[in-house]
Amino acid sequence: MIETRRVVCWRHGRTAWNLENRFQGQTDIPLDATGVAQAERAAHLLAALHPSAIIASDLSRAAETAGMLARQTGLSPHYDKGLRERHGGEWEGLTSTEIRQRWPDEDTRMEIPGGEELASVGERVVEAIDRGLATVPENGILVVVSHGAALRSGITRMLGLSPEKRGILGPLDNCSWSVLGPVTLGEGWRLLEHNAGTLPGERVLSDDR
Repeated sequence: MIETRRVVCWRHGRTAWNLENRFQGQTDIPLDATGVAQAERAAHLLAALHPSAIIASDLSRAAETAGMLARQTGLSPHYDKGLRERHGGEWEGLTSTEIRQRWPDEDTRMEIPGGEELASVGERVVEAIDRGLATVPENGILVVVSHGAALRSGITRMLGLSPEKRGILGPLDNCSWSVLGPVTLGEGWRLLEHNAGTLPGERVLSDDR
């Protein structure tokens, strides 16, 4: 069956650990005041897309972010543990500086001591997205509220790329989103937008004129 739906992958708003550059993983850190404001603004924009369904990680920073869109749209989010962030093993709670000091030879972030493999993260995220898509009608939009590493792993897998190729995609900023749509005249997914903070057609200030 040729896919007709779109998937909006939306990262949660800022937390105190984001500000401190700490590896959060599956530690349950709530949004800070800036994160709440980010989520409210982004939710107002995404509501204009008239999404059909919202699915979200059950970690509070993603659940709070999803709740902002729920209030704008009247939709009830479905919380799925498959959308949780990558488990960070021994890195959780450490700053980037502390990680580099303790593991000076680890610079690719492919493997984390005691942590979750990227391939496993991508697989469970895509499985959660498939569960969400099962509730969305043709030409509908699914909003997926999750975490930076989890979403990038999921998007990488949806595009048919190996985990080692995840660097092709830049990171997702807090409360930014990426949009995937069906491949034209075929099966599979293509990336329509990445790390967006505005809707198509909005004026964006940029040096690329």
